[in-house]
Amino acid sequence: MSERVLRRAALAAVALMAFAVVPSSADDKAPAAFHVRLDTSQGPIVLELKREWAPLGVDRFFTLVKAGYFDEARFFRVRAGRFVQFGVNKDPKVSAAWRARTLADEPRVLENKRGTLAFAFAVKNGRTTQLFFNLVDNPEGDQEPFVPIARITEGLDVPDKLFAEYGEKAGGGIRAGRQAPLFEEGNAFLAREFPKLDWIRRATIEP
Repeated sequence: MSERVLRRAALAAVALMAFAVVPSSADDKAPAAFHVRLDTSQGPIVLELKREWAPLGVDRFFTLVKAGYFDEARFFRVRAGRFVQFGVNKDPKVSAAWRARTLADEPRVLENKRGTLAFAFAVKNGRTTQLFFNLVDNPEGDQEPFVPIARITEGLDVPDKLFAEYGEKAGGGIRAGRQAPLFEEGNAFLAREFPKLDWIRRATIEP
């Protein structure tokens, strides 16, 4: 590989990191319909997304995936038979840059059925980067309302396999107020204190 090609690759990597650390003022507009593949430590998950289901949420997820935000992210909150939560970046600087980028609430279109993916939040108009998979049908989530942005089309059983023995200990939910170590240290904290957590190796956009 030539020195010029290596230099271009390095510059592209730097540009991508800069985008992730300092997000632009607006999310990218997602295609009307597309898929995202999550290559996890327990196998691949393929998600179907349609912008009509939740335009703001889908645009945010699309933007984060493009930025590599979820690469190496841990599934830090796993409640077997209920839900799986993720969405704190491995690098505290990146997480901090996105933490204040809240989304306005929007109407729910999809029901919180098994295999759907929705943003977690603590307060009204408070969605940012954290999401959860419903491992079972969740009618209570419809009442909240949590707004699903995607549903699993391949690998529906993969979230069921994710390591769940830590439960709420590795940070818990946003509303519990115990996520400070996640944002202060990122993956360094999770690798040291909760080494068995499963993770997303890479998230990619597909047609």
